[in-house]
Amino acid sequence: MVDLQHIESWIFDLDNTLYAADCQLFAQIDARMTSYIRDNLEMPHDEARHIQKDYYVRYGTTMGGLMAEHDVDPDHFLDYVHDIDLAPLAPNPALATELARLPGKKYIFTNGSVRHAENVAGALGVFDQFDGVFDIKAARYTPKPKREPYDIFLKEHRVDPKTSVMFEDMAQNLEMPHAMGMTTVLVCSAADWLSDEPHSKRPARPGDRAPHIHHTTNDLTIFLTNVATSTHPLNQP
Repeated sequence: MVDLQHIESWIFDLDNTLYAADCQLFAQIDARMTSYIRDNLEMPHDEARHIQKDYYVRYGTTMGGLMAEHDVDPDHFLDYVHDIDLAPLAPNPALATELARLPGKKYIFTNGSVRHAENVAGALGVFDQFDGVFDIKAARYTPKPKREPYDIFLKEHRVDPKTSVMFEDMAQNLEMPHAMGMTTVLVCSAADWLSDEPHSKRPARPGDRAPHIHHTTNDLTIFLTNVATSTHPLNQP
C-alpha cells in the first residue's frame, strides 16, 4: 500500500497518463502537429517535423513556438491537432471506480485543451469523476514545466500543494510540483513510436527514476487500487 492519507487534492495529467501511452493515441496528435506546420507554413514534411520538435524544446510546446514566431491562432491549432480518432481508447470502469473512491477534489491539468480533455476522459468513462479541468488556455498559454501554470492552478482552485499529489507521464513536469511541496507520481508506459522525441520531453518508460519522483507506476489503475487514503487507511497490525 502507498500511504497518501494526507492527500486532499488529486491532480492528473491527461495524455499518456489517464491512458497508457502504448495505445498510440498521442501519436495521432504528434502527426497532426507536423501536418499543421507543413500545410500552414508551406514547407516540406521533414522541415516541418524538425521545426515541431525544435519549438517543443525551446518554447515548452510546439504551439508556443508557432504563436511566438508565426502568430498562429492557438484555438485553430488546438482544434486541428486534437481532431483525432478516439477508437484506441476503451472505457475503463476499473479506473472510474478507483477515482470515485478518492476523497477530496480531483483535477485534470493538461497542456492540451478543455475540449480534448472532455473527449479523452469521456471516452475512458471517467470525465464525471473530475471537479475541474485546467488547460493551456487557463494557464495563459504558458505550459508545464514552467512555474507559472502551477501557481495559477493552485491559486485558482485553492489547492494546498502540501496536501496534493500530481500524476504525470513526463518526469520533467514533476520537478516544479516536487519543489512546491506536492507528492509526485510518475506514470510509465512503453512509447517507442516517439522515436524522434527529445529525451527530456518523452513519456516515461518503465524503470525511469529521478530524485524528485516519490512514486512510479506502470499502471495508474493498479496504483490507485493500492493507495491508502484518509477514508481507506493502511491496515494496522
